[in-house]
Amino acid sequence: MAEDLFVEIGERLRKRRREMGLTQRQAAKLLGISATYYGEIERGIRKITVDRVLTIYQGMGLDPTYLLTGEELSEEVLEDIFREIPRAKEPIVEQIMHFMALLYR
Repeated sequence: MAEDLFVEIGERLRKRRREMGLTQRQAAKLLGISATYYGEIERGIRKITVDRVLTIYQGMGLDPTYLLTGEELSEEVLEDIFREIPRAKEPIVEQIMHFMALLYR
């Protein structure tokens, strides 16, 4: 269910906040949102937008894939993915990666 997903996202966000030694109020300030809104995200009450996922990544260093799915992509997994790309498609993948990097700035 979607509600379960939002609760899981909130749990991963809470875990990262605690790892950083932040209160909810401090994390909210870091992300530029109200403490109430932040707390609702952690409790799974509020949905988060793509923009908010990127803000969390930038402010808290929480990988978007992990935040949304709970899966951590290791360098080995990424290397395997890139190893599978046909040579003719490498320029396209490089462009995609370039544009993705711009989104995270």
